[in-house]
Amino acid sequence: MIPDSTIYEFGILTSNVHNAWMRTVSMRMKSDYSYSVGIVYNNFPFTEPTPEQAERIELTAQEILNARAKYPECSLADLYDELTMPPELRKAHHRCDDRLRIRQEDNRERMCSGTNEDVPETYKIISEQALILIDAFSRDFLYLSNIL
Repeated sequence: MIPDSTIYEFGILTSNVHNAWMRTVSMRMKSDYSYSVGIVYNNFPFTEPTPEQAERIELTAQEILNARAKYPECSLADLYDELTMPPELRKAHHRCDDRLRIRQEDNRERMCSGTNEDVPETYKIISEQALILIDAFSRDFLYLSNIL
């Protein structure tokens, strides 16, 4: 649970980008991921969105919650089963992921272009490497989710 979190954070944390980050940096116990606030959440490369970017992510995050609300009798495990996931929930997640991907591309251009003097050079390099890694895992995840 994240105190004082908003629907924007929900949108980020339920995205395939954050999921790819979690799969990359978290530890595993048997076949299960061990989500750690100190390793996964605190080190996620959050960037400051523009008001328009935040609003678009919030709207699609709300679509995810609305789609979940249509199935009050289902557990999260039921809702996120790859074979039985409701189509509107899958579409809402895809829309949120698309909005987040657009935001990352905007931020990559701003942060890595060298035009933002407030961002230290090492942060630009680390952020670019993290975004490349997240993009690669996101593409793999999207490819696999589309063929299943």
